[in-house]
Amino acid sequence: MEETNRQRKIAGVLQKDLVDVLQKAAQDGMKGVIISVSKVHVTSDLGVAKVYLSIFPSVERDEIVKGIQSNTPLIRHEMAKRTRNQLRRMPELLFFGDDTLDYIEEIDKSLKGDDDNPIQNPDVLPKRQKR
Repeated sequence: MEETNRQRKIAGVLQKDLVDVLQKAAQDGMKGVIISVSKVHVTSDLGVAKVYLSIFPSVERDEIVKGIQSNTPLIRHEMAKRTRNQLRRMPELLFFGDDTLDYIEEIDKSLKGDDDNPIQNPDVLPKRQKR
């Protein structure tokens, strides 16, 4: 089902404010870590917002996402204070790590020829499961 205009507007507001909150937290506690909010999806009832985080360096992604998930009530409270004039009710926030940059990097390495050639070495490809 396609997102409504209201869902897109609320997702934009949440994304903009979440960037401020998370980058401020990253500046205070984690030097050399860049956190960006790549996408926000809001459900049709406006009760849940799925937030996808792109984190650099990617080796620390899982640890940082777990830390953010454990601090979700504090983040939600801060977001509610920031959006109190725009939203009647703050949606529940669900945080996920976005691995799109890793995927693009793997494709780029394959195109440059840095990886094994799957035509010459078919063991590189994952095995397909029979149905």
